[in-house]
Amino acid sequence: MRTLRAALAGLSAVLTLWATLPAFAHHSFAMFDRDKEVTITGTVSEFQWTNPHAFIEIDVPAAGGGTEHWSIEMNSPNNLQRQGWRSTLLKPGDKISVTLNPLRDGKKGGLFVSVVLPDGRVIKDPTRRQLPPPEPKA
Repeated sequence: MRTLRAALAGLSAVLTLWATLPAFAHHSFAMFDRDKEVTITGTVSEFQWTNPHAFIEIDVPAAGGGTEHWSIEMNSPNNLQRQGWRSTLLKPGDKISVTLNPLRDGKKGGLFVSVVLPDGRVIKDPTRRQLPPPEPKA
């Protein structure tokens, strides 16, 4: 009887741990500076329509020549689709401008705020608050 109880307790512990793994897999958004917005313009190298988050990979001309590669994290494809996105909306070679909340560590990446598509349409993340424009400098 003890062996059966121990086996059931062990199985229960394993099932509980297995059921909570998705919660551990999802990260916080603390890595992004949600008080700042940066706009970059460049060429889409890849649009990753993947779970749990989609990504826009974009090559941006660097000040000293060459390009800098940026990775922009988005919502899940399920949520994006409900907001009007399609997996074919961005294609490699598309010229776009993306507004994002930058990574706090200064690396070339951030959290999606809005995009200006090649045809001029603007798509914003409706779940996000937009920061007011910066005050003009005197």
